[in-house]
Amino acid sequence: MVEALLKELSIRKDYLESKELNSVYFGGGTPSLLSEEDLDKLFEGILTYFSLSDNCEITLEANPDDLDEKKVAYLARSPVNRLSIGIQSFFDEDLKWMNRAHSAEEAKKSIELCQQAGFDQITIDLIYGVPTCDDKQWEKNIDYFLSQDLPHLSAYALTVEPGTALNNWINKQKVPPLDEQRALNQFSILQDRLSSAGYEQYEISNFAKDQQYAIHNSNYWSGKPYLGIGPSAHSYDCNSRQWNVSNNAKYLRSIAEGSPSYDQEKLSKVDNYNEAVMLGLRTQWGVSLETIQGIGSAFAEYFQKSAEPQIGEKLERKGDLYSIKTGQRFFTDGIAASLFWVED
Repeated sequence: MVEALLKELSIRKDYLESKELNSVYFGGGTPSLLSEEDLDKLFEGILTYFSLSDNCEITLEANPDDLDEKKVAYLARSPVNRLSIGIQSFFDEDLKWMNRAHSAEEAKKSIELCQQAGFDQITIDLIYGVPTCDDKQWEKNIDYFLSQDLPHLSAYALTVEPGTALNNWINKQKVPPLDEQRALNQFSILQDRLSSAGYEQYEISNFAKDQQYAIHNSNYWSGKPYLGIGPSAHSYDCNSRQWNVSNNAKYLRSIAEGSPSYDQEKLSKVDNYNEAVMLGLRTQWGVSLETIQGIGSAFAEYFQKSAEPQIGEKLERKGDLYSIKTGQRFFTDGIAASLFWVED
């Protein structure tokens, strides 16, 4: 797989116009399983075709149970300067319910090891709306996060995706359906607690202290081009999106043949408008009318006509910037959808 990643990188090295990167992100699976040798090869491959900006953010996603002392010591020596740890919860009953491999103790230990190794850019994931986690326990999850003085948090509502084990269990009545009111309550608790602690909710699911925003995520939300390497990886060049085949065997075979297997979607002006609305409204900065105007005057007129009736209740406007009110951010997707341009 590592050799295939390197070969795809060589094949697609000219996808991006700029050869200087301000973000490199190892994610989409469990990159913390990679050996030191494998990670070294990948870094060498990246630097063969690209240069890194002075402040380049290099993130590696990791499971807590992969972060032992040896692994963390290597990562501290490597070019990785930011870790994204999939904690999910600091309570064993939640982790067991979510079928996570690590324990609460391992979750806490992984943060401690990374801090001791000198990592100051650490973000963790937490999940709210879990049936085993009531509001008091959710508060304790937040308490522990705040006690660690971490600069960044990503928090997501538990969702049910078609075809997943959770969806199967709910359909067979082995577990109860998700409680949206519980998720809403815990989202509100999260907003209040982190705001009081000095964190900005700069995107619906992301909180940062002292403006330590994730460069990688911010690039997505601001519509910057990116190159994705590997099975299922997505790429974007401002005119189209493409995504690699998700089957590992098919991916490896296509790379060996020198022709990566992928699907592609050309973006229309309607696509660009709807994405600008969706991505912009997810952030605290909102959507600029000037940006919409750049897509087309008809879109700007439509956006204003659709947005103005929601000012005060769901939206707020500052100059030409439209954003979702803090108390309405749980409903961002629905509000954004109400502003989409729907083609006949």
